[in-house]
Amino acid sequence: MSYKKQFTVKATYMRGGTSKGTFFNIEDLPKEAQVDTIKRNKLLQRIVGSPDIYKKQMDGMGGASSSTSKAILVGKSDVPEHDVDYYFGQVSIDKNFMDWSGNCGNLSSAVGPFAIKEGLVKNVPDNGICCVRIWQVNIKKTILCYVQMEDGIVKEMGDYFIDGISFSAEEIQLEFLEPVDASEELFPTGNLIDDLEVPGVGIFKATMITAGIPTIFLNAEEIGYKGSELQGDINSDKEALERFEKIRIAGALKMGLITDPKEALTKQHTPKVAFVSPAQDFITSSSKEVKAQEMDLHVRALSMQQLHHAMMGTASVAIGVAACIPGTLVNIASGGGEKNTVTFGHPSGTIKVGATIKKVKDKFIVEKASMSRSARIIMHGFVHVPAGTMD
Repeated sequence: MSYKKQFTVKATYMRGGTSKGTFFNIEDLPKEAQVDTIKRNKLLQRIVGSPDIYKKQMDGMGGASSSTSKAILVGKSDVPEHDVDYYFGQVSIDKNFMDWSGNCGNLSSAVGPFAIKEGLVKNVPDNGICCVRIWQVNIKKTILCYVQMEDGIVKEMGDYFIDGISFSAEEIQLEFLEPVDASEELFPTGNLIDDLEVPGVGIFKATMITAGIPTIFLNAEEIGYKGSELQGDINSDKEALERFEKIRIAGALKMGLITDPKEALTKQHTPKVAFVSPAQDFITSSSKEVKAQEMDLHVRALSMQQLHHAMMGTASVAIGVAACIPGTLVNIASGGGEKNTVTFGHPSGTIKVGATIKKVKDKFIVEKASMSRSARIIMHGFVHVPAGTMD
């Protein structure tokens, strides 16, 4: 049998917010991967370096964390008044599957710059703000990405810092329009707070919401935490992670996201589990001291069964919406009452998020949620893929 050399695929490696991923123009994928989802998944998994029994992704583009094990597809959109379609794939690190059920809010900030670079956006100004209208295919939602242009190219460098990233860049504003359709249930159970029964664990107060990404919010104190924990406090605790997974499965069942606990094995990206607490002084993962008066509340969230080093963008949307609705656990932790923005503490620092919400009869309608991130191209070229990957 003759040796078959590796083949190449055009790719761009980008940071968006506190996440990184490998971006592809859909037209640059091998033809068979464009039409066959099984071949596409095999290709993207191998490029990222999964499944890897050692959980290191040493032989791929992934960084062995939920924040870096990601593949993104972008192409021209046929949806009216949208520039591009955006598909987000969360790649399991050690298991043989990809999750296309949700979005990455952080990487949404990189979709606009990538689309402009690829020539997928019409009428881009030489200078000023370019609003890239993104159709997020996974969740069928609109995202507006406001990208600063200078002399005909995306301005990537600036003086805007986000906690969790050591270097500054240009600010990119994101608006998530109608993150929950009027026809959908913002609170799937119909309640702002539920008693969530978790077999073998206990019963906990929970706010379960679908804005941004389905998220289960718990009170930190009720599950044995202060709310100011860092990754090392939880990710090294196997029993705690197993308990959080049981909570996630119980919440997914109650929210109607799954009908059998076994489904959770291949839907690890959703829902998220988060816990909240009132504002308090804390030391970040970079040893920075943050005072209670700099925030409204604390939130810690898990992604792919690990405490996130900062905060997922989509979970930030859920936090912003829940905080602005009086009576949720998130709103109560932030001091209660009417709000349109909150600043919350996370392991790396703080994030400010906002939401525009109106109430029609007894139903909350989310018009939009917003936050700022930044993005930068790290590498552009060709990724090499072993022959036979898609067989």
